[in-house]
Amino acid sequence: MSEVSNKKNLLEIKHLKEYFNVNVGFFKTKPLKAVDDVSFTIKKGETLGLVGESGCGKTTVGRTILNLYKPTAGEIWYDGKQIKTKEDIKEFRKKATMVFQDPYSSLNPRMTVSDIIGEPLDIHGLYKTKEERRERILELMSYVGLNSEHASRYAHEFSGGQRQRIGIARSLAVNPEFIVCDEPVSALDVSIQAQVINMFDELQDKLGLTYLFIAHDLLVVRHISDRIAVMYLGKMVELADAEEIYNNPLHPYSKSLLSAVPVPDPKIARANKRIVLSGDIPSPLNAPSGCPFRTRCPYAQEDCAMSMPEFKEVSSGHFVACHHIEDVAKIQNKIVLN
Repeated sequence: MSEVSNKKNLLEIKHLKEYFNVNVGFFKTKPLKAVDDVSFTIKKGETLGLVGESGCGKTTVGRTILNLYKPTAGEIWYDGKQIKTKEDIKEFRKKATMVFQDPYSSLNPRMTVSDIIGEPLDIHGLYKTKEERRERILELMSYVGLNSEHASRYAHEFSGGQRQRIGIARSLAVNPEFIVCDEPVSALDVSIQAQVINMFDELQDKLGLTYLFIAHDLLVVRHISDRIAVMYLGKMVELADAEEIYNNPLHPYSKSLLSAVPVPDPKIARANKRIVLSGDIPSPLNAPSGCPFRTRCPYAQEDCAMSMPEFKEVSSGHFVACHHIEDVAKIQNKIVLN
């Protein structure tokens, strides 16, 4: 993690929406609101962690930012310039790349490691001679802990951790400033996860990278992130500094998520109360009216069904979308005092 508080915004997302039309009957479609009015910024050199349950829209946010999905609505600003035209997107993709979740399916089995890592160089014409291309590929491999002997081998010859390193080397090929990391360690063994996370940290310091780090594992996110955003059913419900959101979560959903994080100290673990949510996560096709979390929220009242709470700043840098933050805080304080 780096000192980023005084740096300028590199990425600004304003009211981003991504709806997919789903067939629900004979010639009938209905919009599935995968991402629904999400706004945030990422500063240069910062890591923003994005967490939430499966199906909440985390990956869709990352893919929509890179225009792998065409945004339904909203604005994407990068380094002070809005990304709108095809030319904008092409230029943006030289500065922004993605590390995919599954290292087993994101690498072409018919291509050698050298060709996989060199493909972005070929697409954007980032070399003049074959020797220059080869030297750049070997340099990228050295960044991620692979040696020159691996260049002529195929992806299936490597372990999961090594395959993910190949994917990371490929994402660095265009010398990017911003990388979307889509659950890059969730498919790896726990022992390998730490190595890859540390590598992300080292690459950030060495190359001045900025990350949107999407993950399920809250301990991983806490380790690598400067700030953390929490999503639920296509909406962003809380955003704050990593330590602030761990020590003082305000949204009922964030509180439930964090209560599930294992604590290594047995005394603290016994004292912690696990907050178990009732019911299942609703379908994005039939999302509840008003606040999407109200059907599982122990603090829900009538006004929660009437309108979506505003995503507002309640203290310095701490944003929450909840109609009853004060009530949640009061009840929480009573539980602590008792």
